Amino acid sequence: MKNTKVIPPGIELIEAPSVWEQGYSGEGIVIAVLDTGCDSDHFELKDQIIDGYNFTTDDNGDRTIFEDYNGHGTHVCGTICAAKNDEGVIGVAPKARLLVLKVLSGQGYGDTKWVTEGVRHAKNWRGENGERVRVISMSLGGRENNPELHQAIQEAIQQDILVVCAAGNEGDGKDETDEYAYPGAFPEVVQVGSVNLRGEISKFSNTNCKIDLVAPGEEILSTYLNNEFAVLSGTSMAAPHISGAAALIIEQSEKEFDCLLSEPELYAQLIKRTVSLNYSRRFQGNGILKLASSLVTAKEDHKITAAK
Repeated sequence: MKNTKVIPPGIELIEAPSVWEQGYSGEGIVIAVLDTGCDSDHFELKDQIIDGYNFTTDDNGDRTIFEDYNGHGTHVCGTICAAKNDEGVIGVAPKARLLVLKVLSGQGYGDTKWVTEGVRHAKNWRGENGERVRVISMSLGGRENNPELHQAIQEAIQQDILVVCAAGNEGDGKDETDEYAYPGAFPEVVQVGSVNLRGEISKFSNTNCKIDLVAPGEEILSTYLNNEFAVLSGTSMAAPHISGAAALIIEQSEKEFDCLLSEPELYAQLIKRTVSLNYSRRFQGNGILKLASSLVTAKEDHKITAAK
């Protein structure tokens, strides 16, 4: 695997290569990943990490060590922005940067307080050159509707950060029953459900009226611990496809519109690139992300015609 260069099929499915061909790869866009940390020595990711912080009790609570002892966070990071090189795999936005915020321990669990602190850290973080977080990616969830976490997310969104969350994996394959996992079920976030590589809704994917869109979440190939790769499934794998895609959309749209996108404008550009599937909106929201579906229409938004 280390001697091959692979575009994972999920990244093909959302048509990311068509955006790369247009010259966009998410360059310089900072995405905060709140997860189990990241393998900072992985050859696909080590140059993508701009900063990191540990909110957990791992490593005796040393805030400077955000290593991943689980694999989940490293897998998510790879889908977002594994480097474009002659080895391994490539992520959706291979030139985006990662702010790794470790809010889940090596066992894969965390305290809601850690997640809340992570969101606030992402909102307030600034890089050495004034960089700021544009997207927060959370492939995590729980049953608790925590007001403090909700408020932290609302504050981040008010600062024009797009918050992308996995829908959760408690689905029963029926759209008449609702399953909610937080923070995904908060109305302000982008809640991402899962489809398989054939574009069919994953049975495990939570269904509810707040699903925004779906992305590939089954048999997803990405980076793993110790310079390895793994195939994992879950809405945790679907969400980072959207987080990486948001970086591509930011880079493309802000160049074409010559202005910074607000969070509502970025959300609109994201949803504009969805294609409805033959499912209830409780399954699919607005549909599956297809990045090429809007490549030729972006500039048309700003056309002006003479008054008659």
